[in-house]
Parts: sequence; C-alpha cells; structure tokens
Amino acid sequence: MKLAPVFLLSVLLAACSEAPPPAAAPKLVRTLTVGSGGSAADGADRSYSGEVRARIETTLGFRVAGKIVERRADLGQAVKAGQVLARLDPTDARLQVTQAEAQRALAAADLARYRDLKAKNYISASALDARETAFKAAEAQAALAKNQAAYTTLVADRAGVIGQVLAEPGQVVSVGQAVFRLAPDGEREIAIALPENEVSGFKLGQAAEVSFWAGSGPATKPLTGRLREISPVADPVTRTFAARVSLKDADPLLPLGMSATVRFPTGAPGATKLMVPLTAIFQKGNQPAVWIVMQSGTPGGGADSTVSLQAISIAAYTDAGAVVVGGLSGGEQIVAAGVNLLTAGEKVRISPAAANK
Repeated sequence: MKLAPVFLLSVLLAACSEAPPPAAAPKLVRTLTVGSGGSAADGADRSYSGEVRARIETTLGFRVAGKIVERRADLGQAVKAGQVLARLDPTDARLQVTQAEAQRALAAADLARYRDLKAKNYISASALDARETAFKAAEAQAALAKNQAAYTTLVADRAGVIGQVLAEPGQVVSVGQAVFRLAPDGEREIAIALPENEVSGFKLGQAAEVSFWAGSGPATKPLTGRLREISPVADPVTRTFAARVSLKDADPLLPLGMSATVRFPTGAPGATKLMVPLTAIFQKGNQPAVWIVMQSGTPGGGADSTVSLQAISIAAYTDAGAVVVGGLSGGEQIVAAGVNLLTAGEKVRISPAAANK
C-alpha cells in the first residue's frame, strides 16, 4: 500500500523533467521580385470600347396629339433645319380652326352692333366692354386653333442626323411623345461604359487618347480627349457606369456610331509603373501596402528573413493586378500571398519555388 505514493511522486518528477516544446518554425511564404517576370506595367493603361455620339441629342415630338399619317425621315438620314419629318392627320385640327373662326366672326358682328347702339346711347358702357372682351377672347382662340393646326407638321429645328425613329405611320401619339431622336451637327464625343470595380479610379477631366477602328480615312486619326461625365448611377442590367469623353479638334461631321477605343494612361508621363498581384496588397485602413522581405535590413531573402510593411500608391486596379506608381522602385522582394497572416518584423521562410524569381 505504501508503494502508491512513491509511484505517483516518480510520475510527477518525470513530467516536470520533460523538455519544453520546440519553437514554431517561421511561416513559409511565396514571394516575387517587383519589376521582373512581366510585372512591369508599361502596357497597363486602361482601354475601353465606345462609340461616337453627339454632344447633345434632341428628342423630337408633336406638340399636339393625333395619328401619324406620314413619315418623311429615316434612320441615319441627314436633315436640314426646317425640313419636314412627319405629319399628323389634320382633319380634327382643321375643324377646330373652322369652329374658332366662326366664333370670332360672330363676336366681331356682335361687337359692331353694340358699338352702333352705344353711339346712340341705347346701351351702357359696361355692356360694350363685355362685347369687346368676348371678341378678344374669340380672336385669341382662333389664333390658337391656327397654331395647333400648324403643329400637325413636325419639322427639324436644326441640322443633324436622325439617330433613332420611335414612331411609325398609323400610330396614335400623345402630346410630346418622342417620334425622332436627332443628333445635331456639332461637337462629338465618345460614349463608354466603366466597370463598377474600376469607376472609383477615374476623375473628371482625366486625359484620354481616342483611336478609331475604321480602316482608313481622316476619321481614323487618333485624337486627344478628356473624361467629361460619369453617371452617378449604374446601369441596372450591365452594372456599368455610363461615361462620356469629349474630343479635341474632332471633325463636327464625324460619323455617329463609329466604333472607338478610349485609352486612359495610368500615372504621370515618365512615372515608374509596376504591376503587383492583387493578392500581394495589404490594406491598412485606407492605405494600401505590401510586405517587403528583408535580410539584415536589406531587401532580399534568406533562410530566416523578416517582413516589413511598405506603403504604396496605386493608380489603377486591373484584372492583371494593381498598377503601382509610388512606394516601390523595382527589384524589391515582396510577399505574393497570405499577407493578412503576417505581422511587422515577423520571421518567414521563402518558398523554394519562389526563391529564384
């Protein structure tokens, strides 16, 4: 019975004499060298497809309701100011003019009789004033009916190109309903769509270079432009933001609908632009940064290296990665993945597969 305490004591002594667990090995990380392996961003300028549009597009419609009986303009047709584009059935308008003219004639005859009666002092001045007012109202109604009859003809208010036909003969249209969309001659610009993951990287007035897909002709000469407008609301179907790029020294008769490519240079001319993968970006608040692998205080890498956080400036995010224009000069070895698992000054081991990159 006395052996039990001795046995327990020996077990406790053996447990106390066990060696402490070995220290955790440095984390194994995958790295890359900035500026090598295709990570230079010389060709990382962002390009978007677009089409030539008029600076201002006018929607044309009748000022009265009615049934369209004639359409004289087709899609893509060039029209001049004052040219007839379409007509409504004028029957009702003519009847209204006839009725208004009859009312005006009756009011004029009554006014003439009342003036004769007033000259003989058979009626009061107030009775004559009432007839004067009635005649003016009938006269104004007759003029209004004539104007309404003229509105059954739709004319172009300026020279331009018919960009869209929205109604056809036989269709009954309401007041102001769109019948044509007219692109007036004058300033041209490029309409593009910006993806929602890139729209935050653009600013109004940003420089752009516009080139056209046409094979020949003066319209194919590259032009300079500026980002003039960005829609504040995304398209509900495509989830892109409509934008307009104004053109400098563009031909005012540049064909509408022509395909174009808009290129936005990233960074200032001559600035060092480097591409790093998105997985290498560590977001510290609103400041992007990367982990640089250091060996004895020098960028590089060895069996036991440490990591240091380096703030960077990003000009754009693309599918290929982030375009860095500040904070890196090229040649630094950075951590390419797992950046959220590291801390400043932590020792790491470089993956053999990445050691020679």
